[in-house]
Amino acid sequence: MANHRSLDIRSQIRKISLLLATAFATAVLPGAATQAQTLTVLHNFTYGSDGGMPYAGVTLDQQGRIYGTTTGGGAQYGTVYRLVHQGGSWVLTPLYLFQGTPDGYLPYGGVTFGPDGALYGTTTYGGDENQGTVFRLRPPANACAAALCQWQETVIHNFGHVGDGDYPTYGNLTFDRAGNIYGTAVQGGAHNDGVVFKLTPSGGGWSESVLWNFTGGSDGAYPQAGVTFDSAGNLYGTTSYGQQGEGTVYELSPTQSGWTETTLYTFTPYDNGSGVGGLVFDRSGNLFGITGLQEGGVAYELTPLGQSWNYTRLQVFNGGYPSPLAGPTFDAQGNLYGPLPSGGQDDGGEIFRLTLSGGSWVYSVYYDFANGGGFDPIGAVTFDASGNMYGTSSEGGSQDHGTVWEITP
Repeated sequence: MANHRSLDIRSQIRKISLLLATAFATAVLPGAATQAQTLTVLHNFTYGSDGGMPYAGVTLDQQGRIYGTTTGGGAQYGTVYRLVHQGGSWVLTPLYLFQGTPDGYLPYGGVTFGPDGALYGTTTYGGDENQGTVFRLRPPANACAAALCQWQETVIHNFGHVGDGDYPTYGNLTFDRAGNIYGTAVQGGAHNDGVVFKLTPSGGGWSESVLWNFTGGSDGAYPQAGVTFDSAGNLYGTTSYGQQGEGTVYELSPTQSGWTETTLYTFTPYDNGSGVGGLVFDRSGNLFGITGLQEGGVAYELTPLGQSWNYTRLQVFNGGYPSPLAGPTFDAQGNLYGPLPSGGQDDGGEIFRLTLSGGSWVYSVYYDFANGGGFDPIGAVTFDASGNMYGTSSEGGSQDHGTVWEITP
């Protein structure tokens, strides 16, 4: 692997973590202020058994309970937690405290419900080779009277074996209709430039196959986000490195002989960052994402145009570290939202909103964390059926270890 493309994931994560604790001057292009939103902190992390420093957003179940991960706290290796609304307040229960090795540690991604009702996620480190895991969490088989009754964790895949991927990072896992799992690892594979992988249930366990080995050429390298399906079964995602140093948007299409990769867009320095964050489709089949690694980033749209895709910059976000790492989210009305860790009046972060008006997308600040609720929101936001927004702040709050919050319109 060429030296100019070498990536030490340990150094990268340490750098990002260090910079999260430091204020950086940021200039955000002016946007119209929205009607004041109400933010309620549902939990202030203490870095105890509840965890601390959540990098991922949250997942809601059908009963409105909230699930997520933290990168620290617990047994100092991160946690999986659940928040339940009880008696007018929210009560956090730690579901699992990671122990390091062999069960994994540092879950930078969130959790996903599988068809069996269990929670699935990844850790960036730990496992047999200390290069990350895919884990499953299920409730205890028997009633538990202990104060801290952990769920049962099973490592269903250890990364770091020959031809495998290494170090899954920010992306959540994705299931297909047959119950197979898809995700990415930032390094490893045939060229050590990262992989897209698939886990298939097999004989009571799981069998891994690599769908694509990134080469660092026109296809890019170092995928940090997860993958998204379209209605035809094609996979879409981003890489954080490309031929111009700024990452790519790619499509993987299944064929009888394997998966075929098509690069839909190669980011340039003009695009203010790399394709770190994930992608989301609108109802018309257009792709939306957020770039960002060093220079604030850009919200963008990719529209199918014959056999190619047309790239449109929707909004430029100026500023320095930490810049966008998550993908955007649509609400029921078709407005687009996302977190900017270094946005807002005090550089503590904001949630932006893009509203389609007269054929153009209009930027506004949906919530400024200068008004409270923690700071440095990194994970993607989530809506419930009533239009309330949920998310996390990686730092700040009453204990300065991050928060889970709700914003009501």
